[in-house]
Amino acid sequence: MAEPEKAGQSMTSHPERSGAVVFVAGAAALGGFLFGYDTAVINGAVDAIETEFNLSSTVLGFVVSSALLGCAAGAWYAGPLADRWGRLRVMVVAASLFAISAVGSALAVGPVSLTFWRLVGGFAIGAASVIAPAYIAEIAPADIRGRLGSLQQLAIVCGIFASLLVDYVIADVSGGASGEAPWGGTAWRWMFASALLPALVYGVLALQIPESPRYLVKIKDLDGARRVLKRFVGGDVEVRLSEIVKSLAGGDQVVNLKSLRGPVLGLLPIVWVGILLSAFQQFVGINVIFYYSTTLWQAVGFTESDAMLTSVITSIVNIVTTLVAIALIDRIGRKPLLLIGAAGMVLSLGTMAWAFSTATGSGKDLVLGPLAGNAALVAANVYVFAFGMSWGPVVWVLLGEMFNNKIRATALAVAAAAQWVANWLITVTFPPLSNVSLVLAYGLYTVFALLALVFVFRAVTETRGRELEDM
Repeated sequence: MAEPEKAGQSMTSHPERSGAVVFVAGAAALGGFLFGYDTAVINGAVDAIETEFNLSSTVLGFVVSSALLGCAAGAWYAGPLADRWGRLRVMVVAASLFAISAVGSALAVGPVSLTFWRLVGGFAIGAASVIAPAYIAEIAPADIRGRLGSLQQLAIVCGIFASLLVDYVIADVSGGASGEAPWGGTAWRWMFASALLPALVYGVLALQIPESPRYLVKIKDLDGARRVLKRFVGGDVEVRLSEIVKSLAGGDQVVNLKSLRGPVLGLLPIVWVGILLSAFQQFVGINVIFYYSTTLWQAVGFTESDAMLTSVITSIVNIVTTLVAIALIDRIGRKPLLLIGAAGMVLSLGTMAWAFSTATGSGKDLVLGPLAGNAALVAANVYVFAFGMSWGPVVWVLLGEMFNNKIRATALAVAAAAQWVANWLITVTFPPLSNVSLVLAYGLYTVFALLALVFVFRAVTETRGRELEDM
């Protein structure tokens, strides 16, 4: 029997295997790129859509957040579908829906049709948000699982950056999001259409990678699972295979919501931990920065072009901080990063609440003084840094690895659905809430960040270095 590899050898002693596992993890994480791209692409189009369709702030909030309702549905169904069809087939379906949504949104004739096509795209986003972390966790060696799992968040923030950059360029050459693009058509419509290319790339790559070894064991394809484990995981393949078989024993029946029943308010405690981690990730208000930042910075004195450029810079900060998380997550662990990030968000969100408390005017006539304006801009980027090096990537890593093999896809689906519902609640309430008071909005997010810190300290268990079969 082969001697098991020592921790840390996967990336250094087996570069061929390392390259292969990084490729397949990256291909799966491309769903995260589309996740980030599709959810943030509307940022640069918000004001143009409001003007062209003559929308109230409440209706605008619903149109902007409509994709998130589709996300919740997509996440809810993706887990059971992945257990029936396999991880790869769900990826291909998601890629197809991404492409359809991009074209439909670009051709929308009113708020109703735009909402429908955004719902279609949302379903794809929700599915991708479940499949990518589950697949990566199931195919990655334990000693680098955190770093590979963080590729999901890296792809998300790269997608956000790419969409904001594309929005900025299209608006710049068109004289604004409402202007005519040099090649014809309104600029904001091309912003949506631009998502078609990455959707096609995602679909092609999904057809090039192997199925999850845990799913292959589930459908009794032990030879296929053995080949995947040997190529991507290494170590004593037979021992690992037997551990997976043992962990799935008695799991031939269809896994559904009944499998998650437990003694705490009808669910297993670990499922509640996943749900609350997901909810807190959104209740701290991160997506307000990415969905409404262009409008927000215009409201405090930036031109449309400068506001879009500021949003692009903020997304670059998010990418850099995700790289920090990738470097640290397998060294210091998941829980310490969550605690550090929550503390940073409490301080930065509190600063933003203070800055807006000094503002004069209201709505689009809001004005910040030089000191408060600079403080708000710095605090916003510190906030993005704190989130990006902790709650952004770490929550996805934990959701991919904290559940046992039998319930992983379904439990992750429930947690991800809760995340999208929380995301929708935050996004749809921000326009009317900000009309009342930005101090109130950022004050609420500060309170949620504080509650998140307490929750992690009391309820989250470290998973660094543990095999999935030990969860």
